[in-house]
Amino acid sequence: MKNIFNQKEAGEVIDRINKLTPSSQPLWGTMAVGQMMAHCNVTYELVYDNKHPKPGSFKKFLLKSFVKNIVVNEKPYKKNERTAPEFLIKDDKNFEAEKKRLIDHISKTQQLGEAHFEGKESHSFGPLNKSEWNNMFYKHIDHHLSQFGV
Repeated sequence: MKNIFNQKEAGEVIDRINKLTPSSQPLWGTMAVGQMMAHCNVTYELVYDNKHPKPGSFKKFLLKSFVKNIVVNEKPYKKNERTAPEFLIKDDKNFEAEKKRLIDHISKTQQLGEAHFEGKESHSFGPLNKSEWNNMFYKHIDHHLSQFGV
């Protein structure tokens, strides 16, 4: 798996984002391109912002037991898999605003580096190692950029 903490590989992801346009269409799924970027931004909001409530102990147990491995392993996501309610984007989103936020989040993550994330507590999964953080960040954005053909 590519390393989102590596400047070159983070730059490649940003280059792919820059290939998107407001009229980019998905190859599968129903999200518009602005919604997709807002959806991808949720991953970073869970790390950097305090806008999503933390799951209760029972929900966190379920997430750690049944979802964590799917999210942090290197196996690519399947098309049209279900997503957590926090990640559902139903309203229209401003393409340019979401694009800027996504690029800023990726840049911040790369600049903080893998050492910052080693052992850092995940909102939903408890402490993750740097490889698990990388897999979660990279796999998700790669899946959705592929969804839009970039």
